[in-house]
Amino acid sequence: MSKIELIEKTYLKKDLPNFKTGDTVQVSIRVKEGDKTRLQSFEGIVIRRRGQGMGASFTVLRDARGDIVEKIFPLHSPSIEKIKVIKKGNVRRSRLYYLRQKKAGTA
Repeated sequence: MSKIELIEKTYLKKDLPNFKTGDTVQVSIRVKEGDKTRLQSFEGIVIRRRGQGMGASFTVLRDARGDIVEKIFPLHSPSIEKIKVIKKGNVRRSRLYYLRQKKAGTA
């Protein structure tokens, strides 16, 4: 193991659920506003997972009142409080970019 991998290992989260592309997840994010902190949740379909280690991230797509909202979350970010899998998806693709147009067409 290199020195970089040893340092990264201390920052990796160990309590992450097993989720993949196509799953519906709810991500709770710690948001700081002034001197207060609160939890904000973002629920949607995982359309992409990429990377390994500290650089890993995932993209969540959500339809919010007819508008398509897409957020990219670093997987091991300290601002992510928890990730909850709402529903398992059954997809044949690793990147679900076609949902962007599909959701926009139905809105």
